[in-house]
Amino acid sequence: MFLHLGRDVAVDVDTIIVVFDMDTATWSRHTRNYLSAAEKAGKVYVITDELPKSAVVCRENGDFVVYISQISSRTLLKRLEEGIDALSDMGLNE
Repeated sequence: MFLHLGRDVAVDVDTIIVVFDMDTATWSRHTRNYLSAAEKAGKVYVITDELPKSAVVCRENGDFVVYISQISSRTLLKRLEEGIDALSDMGLNE
């Protein structure tokens, strides 16, 4: 199953490590340092021209990558839950 993060970007849910709420997570020095290091390593993909609301960390091809999205972490969670419910309704999530 894939999760749409915004624009033309969708990721396999099995690759998602963590989703940060940018309003609260960036208060932490550790989170800011992680995002800064990821950006310096060229592993951050900003997929919005709007105010970023979430950061999604994925493991792709053995590397960690970060997607910065305008979609809130709550909306992403809701999309994920709806997708799982739809699969269950079809009998595909057993």
